[in-house]
Amino acid sequence: MNEDHASAAADIAEVETANTAFYEALERGDHEALSGLWLPGEDLTVSCVHPGWPVLTGRGDVLRSYALIMANTEYIQFFLTDVNVAMTGDTALVTCTENILSGGPAEDGDALGPLVGQLVVATNVFRRTPDGWKLWSHHGSPVLAETDEDDDEESPS
Repeated sequence: MNEDHASAAADIAEVETANTAFYEALERGDHEALSGLWLPGEDLTVSCVHPGWPVLTGRGDVLRSYALIMANTEYIQFFLTDVNVAMTGDTALVTCTENILSGGPAEDGDALGPLVGQLVVATNVFRRTPDGWKLWSHHGSPVLAETDEDDDEESPS
């Protein structure tokens, strides 16, 4: 039993490392490193849903989407919270909240455009390969901001 527990803990640590590497490659704008984190091979179907985008299917379309994002984002930083890893066999499911700080192209000679904060909940699915854990699917959904209007909707006593 202890051996199984140690093996599962090692797998979870490896998945957490792969998940962190995904976000770090995005922050650095390192498309080559990012590409190496996705399942390889033309026959494997990977998928990605960026917030507000349609479903992208196939490794080529997914990696092109990240190239486009990197080309149009001067600065991005992810602060991950609520990270949870669940595993079954050679598949791992990571859920987390992406607290994103990003900046667009510079305006009027500034070094960086205005910074924007965004909350996204994400699901990252990894598959075990001979080369370690690789992304199979990423799905990000925006978190809608809470407003004070919710208080006005309370029913009268």
